[in-house]
Amino acid sequence: MTDAVLHAHQVSKAYREGPQAVEVLRGADLQVLKGEIVAIVGASGSGKSTLLHCLGGLDTLDTGTVSIGGRDLAKMSDVARGQLRNEALGFVYQFHHLLPEFTALDNVAMPLSIRRVPLGQARAQAAETLAAVGLAARTHHHPAELSGGERQRTAIARAIVTGPACVLADEPTGNLDRDTAHAVFQVFVQLARSRGTAIVIVTHDPEVAGMCDRVMRLDHGRLAAA
Repeated sequence: MTDAVLHAHQVSKAYREGPQAVEVLRGADLQVLKGEIVAIVGASGSGKSTLLHCLGGLDTLDTGTVSIGGRDLAKMSDVARGQLRNEALGFVYQFHHLLPEFTALDNVAMPLSIRRVPLGQARAQAAETLAAVGLAARTHHHPAELSGGERQRTAIARAIVTGPACVLADEPTGNLDRDTAHAVFQVFVQLARSRGTAIVIVTHDPEVAGMCDRVMRLDHGRLAAA
C-alpha cells in the first residue's frame, strides 16, 4: 500500500544462550499506515522490545526485511541507516532519558543539532514542538523540575521535533499513573490525527491498547491480530 510507512515481512530473530539459540521472533509481519496507531501487546519477555528494536533498525534481523518509507534497512550502510533513523523515526521509551543538565528546550532541540541545524533555528523548532505537547510554559525548566508526565511529554517532543514518519514507543506510559498515562497517550493521538504520524506502541496496559486503532499480540515469537 502506498500509505504504508513501516513494513516488516517475515522478521525472525534468535539470541544465543550458551550452545542454544532462543527464538524471539518467528516470521513476524507488520504493516503500519500513515496516521495509524498500532499497539503491540504480549506477556513479559515475549520479545516486544526486541521487535521494536528490529523495526527501528537498532537490532539486526536473522531473516526477513524491514522497510521504512519503502527503504529496506538491511540494504543500507550503517551511516545511511542512522541518517534514516534520525530523519524518519522517533523513539520514546518507558524512561524518558532526558539529559538532566539541559533544559527541556535543549533536550528537544538535540536531534536537530545532530542534523547540524543552526542553534537558533533548532531552539525555535523545539519551542514550537514543546508548545504542541502543552509545555510552552516549561521550556526553560530542567527535567528535575518537571513532573513525570511533563518529562514524558518532553521525551515525545524530542521524538517528533524532526517530523518523523513513524514513532516507536516502548511502554511510554508504564511509569505513569492512570490519569497522566491517559493524557500522555492523547499526545500520540493528536500526533497521528494532525500530522499523519504512524505510531507503534508496545504496552502492557489494556486501556492504552484499547484506545489504539489496531492491536497486535506477540505470542511465542509470532505476531497476530489480538
